[in-house]
Amino acid sequence: MPFYHKLGEIPRVKHTTFFKPDGKSLYREELVSSKGFSGIYSNIYHHHLPTAVKSVKEIPAKPDTNWPEAPLLYFHFFTDDSTVEGNFIDSRVAYLNNPHCEIITAKVTKDSDKFYRNAQAAEYIFVHRGSGVLLTQFGINPFGPGDQLIIPRATTYQLKFDNFESNKLLIIESDTAFEIPNHYKNEYGQMEEHAPYCERDFRPPEYCAPHSDSGEFQIIVKAKNRVFDHIVPHHPFGVVGWDGYLYPYVFNIKDYHPKVGRIHLPPPVHLAFKTSHFIICNFVPRLFDFHESAIPAPYFHSNIDSDEVLYYVEGDFMSRKGVKEGSITHHPGGMPHGPQPGKTEASINVKKTEEYAVMIDTYSPLLPTLHVKDVLDKDYAQSWL
Repeated sequence: MPFYHKLGEIPRVKHTTFFKPDGKSLYREELVSSKGFSGIYSNIYHHHLPTAVKSVKEIPAKPDTNWPEAPLLYFHFFTDDSTVEGNFIDSRVAYLNNPHCEIITAKVTKDSDKFYRNAQAAEYIFVHRGSGVLLTQFGINPFGPGDQLIIPRATTYQLKFDNFESNKLLIIESDTAFEIPNHYKNEYGQMEEHAPYCERDFRPPEYCAPHSDSGEFQIIVKAKNRVFDHIVPHHPFGVVGWDGYLYPYVFNIKDYHPKVGRIHLPPPVHLAFKTSHFIICNFVPRLFDFHESAIPAPYFHSNIDSDEVLYYVEGDFMSRKGVKEGSITHHPGGMPHGPQPGKTEASINVKKTEEYAVMIDTYSPLLPTLHVKDVLDKDYAQSWL
């Protein structure tokens, strides 16, 4: 995040002695840094050595779900129709991927005492349905519907839900960090007035009393396509304090302030987060264009350098028919896409939209998995006839 935050107890000067109350033993300082020593970082102070591991074993890989025969075609699929359920780790279903990102949904129906760490990817988690808390070594982040959780790479965490009736998550993994677009910030790193959000809209972690207990604690560690089971001798959240710029935070899609134009504005005006290989946009309720002859529905578009993915959250989606909550559409680069028949005409003179959606535009082609085939709208590619 582009602003400084601190919680708990920290020494006056970093990299100096910081004694426990007994005056003899030291808290252990850990620097968590990005881009080597050139990016944002935080200093964390632990009760115990953060490097201690009692045992490690690899968890057998799941069957390959790639769909190599998938045609280059428009896809629409219903993620709510998936029957896969489980805890916040094993309920994940991957639908689209490329070397830099993976697009996943999860129906969380069970609790788990396991901890999770994605060692080689940052994670964006959109809470479609459900509420609870994100627990990390940095503290507590309460979450609810519409919240977007940004979890830095290699953060150890748990998701605890208030109940297990209808929880649904959209998860995007990225091999580079989720960042605030530079053009939203001034030279000092503060959000400029034209940005669709400001610092007060972002919710950093809240303080959580440190866990100093010892025992055996299980961390599931993911490294790309390999998964490991680490048993550590101390609770992973034994942190007495920290400070810095690198930490999980939460931003709700309903706090995104949309821009409105005289004629149709393209999707980059809805930009929320960026990585080195794709962007995420937030589509929210907004007034439509105010030119007397404006066509609110988007024009047909050939995005020759990007794949376009939309996750539909709620509302009336004016350019699509047949989509519902939890739908995903994938329009690959190299093929034109646009409104379905009748949607352009129906949008004329409409004054506003009430839709919520998350858009992912990737700079490398996405490949569908067999999970797409399982919940596919088989008639979608012909819906423009």
